[in-house]
Amino acid sequence: MTADTFDLYGTKAREAAPVRLRAGALSADLVNGNLRTVRHGGTEVLRAIAYVVRDRDWGTYEPGLTDLEIEQHDDSFRVSYAASCVGPGGARLGFRAVIEGSADGTLRFDVTALPENDFETNRCGFCILHPIAGLAGNPVTVEHTDGGVVHTKLPDLVDPWQPFKDLRAITHEVRPGVTAQCRMEGDVFEMEDQRNWSDASYKTYVRPLALPWPYVLAGGEPLRQTVTLRISGETKDAAAATSIDPVRIELGEAGPRLPDIGLVIYPEDIDATLAGLPDLAGLAPRQLLFQFDPTRGHGLEALRAHARLAAALPAATTLECVVACTGDLDAELSGVADMVRRAGLRLDAIAVSPSVDRQSTPPGSAWPACPPLEDVYAAARRVFPGIRLGGGMFSYFTELNRKRVPAGPLDFVTHCTCPIVHAADDLSVMQSLEALPFITRSARAIFGDMPYRIGPSTIAMRQNPYGGATKDNPDGLRIAMANRDPRHAGQFAAAWAIGYAARVAPAGLEMLTLSSFAGPFGLMAASGEPAAEGAPRPIARAIKGLCELAGLAHVCAKTSDETRIAVLAGRSASGAIVAWLANLTAIDVAVDASELGRGHLVMPPYAITRIG
Repeated sequence: MTADTFDLYGTKAREAAPVRLRAGALSADLVNGNLRTVRHGGTEVLRAIAYVVRDRDWGTYEPGLTDLEIEQHDDSFRVSYAASCVGPGGARLGFRAVIEGSADGTLRFDVTALPENDFETNRCGFCILHPIAGLAGNPVTVEHTDGGVVHTKLPDLVDPWQPFKDLRAITHEVRPGVTAQCRMEGDVFEMEDQRNWSDASYKTYVRPLALPWPYVLAGGEPLRQTVTLRISGETKDAAAATSIDPVRIELGEAGPRLPDIGLVIYPEDIDATLAGLPDLAGLAPRQLLFQFDPTRGHGLEALRAHARLAAALPAATTLECVVACTGDLDAELSGVADMVRRAGLRLDAIAVSPSVDRQSTPPGSAWPACPPLEDVYAAARRVFPGIRLGGGMFSYFTELNRKRVPAGPLDFVTHCTCPIVHAADDLSVMQSLEALPFITRSARAIFGDMPYRIGPSTIAMRQNPYGGATKDNPDGLRIAMANRDPRHAGQFAAAWAIGYAARVAPAGLEMLTLSSFAGPFGLMAASGEPAAEGAPRPIARAIKGLCELAGLAHVCAKTSDETRIAVLAGRSASGAIVAWLANLTAIDVAVDASELGRGHLVMPPYAITRIG
């Protein structure tokens, strides 16, 4: 723990350092009993092999490890431990794990679980993550449980459903002449495209989603699963590739204009937002996104609150309106329009989405009752004539990819993302940026060149499409599906925001929203945070920088290592280039910014800097 930790992460808690396991050219990081970043000769083979137990809301248990033993030798390693999960009512699931690796390229992860009594779960077993960099759209060989073998490809565009089912093994090329086979035993596995949720991986997991969940593991009945990775080919001369060279920036051609930056405004945050009006005006956001949800009690007073802010700030306004769809659509939306008029709320656009579409419909599940979206959009158009109409999903790209809204009646399409649906560690959150170009390319493949908005996308989860509620996080931990995340208050969020904007810029978005002004998703600090209460959080500087870039022509800027440094550049009408750089790592990174006229610089952990 250091004094800087709080500034970086908004919490004094640092993640435990991984234990690096090595056996010849094979290496992996041991983190909380699971494996991350499995490499061979410096090439990432698997992003993770993890034994995961999830509750009925898809929350992940964090079992404590006991009897941990780690043996390291030049040509092998071995890890063993015990762990247990305690569910509602005292239900307990214990398991023992053994991990073995050898220099011949074999890695084996074996787990035997034993429920002490009946244990309810949505998933209990292995999740294997294949990386997307270098693998998306590339050939793989799939072996099914009946022994059948298929030569196919991993999906390039994001697959809304499971690309492969009934899996026993997957083989892919690591590098020319070297292949890796991942074999899974003990249950039936299938793969989903985790890029839907902005995870930078393809996930192979246990128990098909078409089977009922939650389900009960019977007390006293053991379950054993094994994952075996075998790397073969010309492996003996492989050496881990390391580089301390500065990250180089290369500029390319100018592209679409950079998007307007929006702020989402919740009715309960209006007073705090108006109190900070000078700071808000200094940001000069081009868009305000007013949240309005009658199913959660929002009514005339909420719209009057929004109207006060709209009158005080010269920004375009959009109403994000949840539609209950429980009766006559014209009557419901006419009621909203009447309240908007009575409140005196100035609107430039409205985005509408049925309430039920905020919840996900997983594979094998029945779609909830909902009027045809064409009818919802037609009703909105009738009662809100003369302003732009948007649709899509107020949840995540997953839901939009699975329920592709009719674009014809719309003026723009929208969706959000959230990086902590499945995992909330620092590495996973930053790696989620890798998935964003695949999401935007997939959205463009569906909707063409129609105006496209993303957000609000924040580290913390606004609402949980996969369970009954988001997770409360009063202790400021790194937990998946949490409605508050401490890193939003630290330098980490500023780097993540610049990285996010850089990754989606080539898509030519109309609007990007990455924060609110006040509240848990806001730009201003609350009590107990690194900054003094009411002072700007570090992300405020990033958002201000993005607001300044809005409308400039995007200049393609690539780096020699986009996992470490992100760059967003724009060219003004005069030809001047302005760029924002972000260090996406927890270590100092040297940067060669010669093409930006800056020369060499060293960026501290999660730092952002402006050039030009």
